[in-house]
Amino acid sequence: MAEKLDVPAAATAGCHCLAMRQAARRVTHFYDGVLAPTGLRTTQFSILATLYNLGPTTINDLADALALDRTTLGRNIQPLQREGLIAVERGNQDRRSKQVQVTPAGATRLKTGVRLWSKAQTQLEAAFGPQRLSAMRALLAELRLTKLRV
Repeated sequence: MAEKLDVPAAATAGCHCLAMRQAARRVTHFYDGVLAPTGLRTTQFSILATLYNLGPTTINDLADALALDRTTLGRNIQPLQREGLIAVERGNQDRRSKQVQVTPAGATRLKTGVRLWSKAQTQLEAAFGPQRLSAMRALLAELRLTKLRV
């Protein structure tokens, strides 16, 4: 058996990263449940909504908008493409780049998803208050934009 490490309780109980990830998993699970009738998971809904708002765009620009690396986005858009909710085509300007856009079927699915998403938003606001959630989003945006060094 390996030597027992002396890991302070603060490494878990006081870990900012762990707390954020646990909260994110809980909130994601809640939204996944609310969106379940659409057949979309929260990540897919976010991709579809962001792409719909951006209009036809490159995979790289969509990845930037979602703060995802291109490889992760590529894996996440495959089910949307298989279901015909998005179309992926070669770029007009640069044949090596790929352009993505929401299909009419994707827009229909998104419309249903937005109704359910709105209900989830209302439930979360009722539980925590719109001001607290707004303050949390502002802090999360600041964290997302901060360049932390290793």
